[in-house]
Amino acid sequence: MTENLGATTGSGVSAVAAGEADITSGSDRVARLSAALAALTARIDAACAAAGRDPGGVRLLPVTKFHPASDIEILYGLGLREFGESREQEASDKVAQLRHLSHVRWEFIGRLQRNKAKSVARWADTVYSVDSDRLVSALDAGVRAALDAGERTTPLRVLLQVSLDADPTRGGVSDTAMLDLAEQLEKSANLQLAGLMAIPPLDADPDAAFERLARMHGSLLTEHPQASELSAGMSSDLEAAIRHGSTCVRVGTALMGARPITSA
Repeated sequence: MTENLGATTGSGVSAVAAGEADITSGSDRVARLSAALAALTARIDAACAAAGRDPGGVRLLPVTKFHPASDIEILYGLGLREFGESREQEASDKVAQLRHLSHVRWEFIGRLQRNKAKSVARWADTVYSVDSDRLVSALDAGVRAALDAGERTTPLRVLLQVSLDADPTRGGVSDTAMLDLAEQLEKSANLQLAGLMAIPPLDADPDAAFERLARMHGSLLTEHPQASELSAGMSSDLEAAIRHGSTCVRVGTALMGARPITSA
């Protein structure tokens, strides 16, 4: 796997992480996440071997939404540096709590409302769910403001979300609108087109869905060869996604376990 999946030696879990783990979940939570990460890494490696791919070409993005900041600190101690969040307020709170961790990349994977774009632009390395020209404009303005305020130093990486089922409630643009949106995004000095993201249709054959996604990605690469990232595959279908070229699997349940009960 990539370096993000390798165990970190020498650093371990930070003192804050260790203290929180002892209070909230003890060594059991550390052991649970460590075992889950090892099993998930083995799954990804096996899927790559079956597909004839280099495991280094598939990145694991842990989906940590609904889970406490202490879990992220444990994963950090296990060598992970990238974390996926999907709710702006929850993510912003975690970013603030974990500022002491170095070299962390926060990636926003949920549907993003335009009025939240300015906040997300302050801390996100990547936004995965861009599917409208108005959201592109809002993120462009948000990143420009963050750069001017010294809150970030680099452009925002953006993945276009494409729809595989034309369901407006799940987000995503059509394959034809995808190319127009990519053209608009390329005009921004504050945004960097990184690739595509998709969620397979409910109850659909994941192989068929990801095969279609791979074709769409090929069309994008013809016009925008730098947009090499293809984010597809979650806990239940990552093997199929890897077969069809996914470079980033977004995994929550298989790594983190069931979502904790919240009052939200």
